[in-house]
Amino acid sequence: MYNNIGDNMDFLTNRGIIIKNEELLKTALTHSSYANEENVDSYERLEFLGDAVLELATSEYFYLRSNFKEGDMSKVRASYVCENALYEYSNKIGLTENIRVGNGVSVDTPSIVADCFESVLAVIFLEHGFSVAKKYALDIIVPYITDNVLFIHDNKSYLQEMVQMEKKTLEYVVVSETGPAHDKRFTVDVIVDGIKFGTGEGKSKKEAEQNAAANAISKIA
Repeated sequence: MYNNIGDNMDFLTNRGIIIKNEELLKTALTHSSYANEENVDSYERLEFLGDAVLELATSEYFYLRSNFKEGDMSKVRASYVCENALYEYSNKIGLTENIRVGNGVSVDTPSIVADCFESVLAVIFLEHGFSVAKKYALDIIVPYITDNVLFIHDNKSYLQEMVQMEKKTLEYVVVSETGPAHDKRFTVDVIVDGIKFGTGEGKSKKEAEQNAAANAISKIA
């Protein structure tokens, strides 16, 4: 069991944030594996709220600070609120070392770390309101935007992030394979929650999947 939450709240205090409800903050840093072992609450409900706060804060930022079209705003925003990005932020500010996980679970699991970033943001929102929560998030994120650090580099990863934000399922299905062995062509459908969202072709399954993802992204955007 990993249980090291303590007095090291630098990831908050360094940015002028004081949380009075310490139990809620502990909950925000508690994975379900620890919660089940110790019969306490996990961060899952807070993560739901924090996800919405983060989406609104970053959406407003790109709306006000860019001339991107809707689809481009969605794509750029996704790069800075994806799992890899939140994992990077959390490690950078020292949040990760405060996460509580149960036996056999790694505290360095990207999905857990990303969820905790959002959960902590929810706690800030509940105690201080949206303006403070937004400032906290953007103070961390904007330097990465300014430096043009991208956390999503391909269509499949981007589509995966879009689907995860909506809690939907995603799969790629090879629907045809034609041509001789030295010159094959693959056709792949991308299925989101049981519905075909895009189709792509390529000389390999990987290329066809990337093209199918791009086709789905264009339709969603």
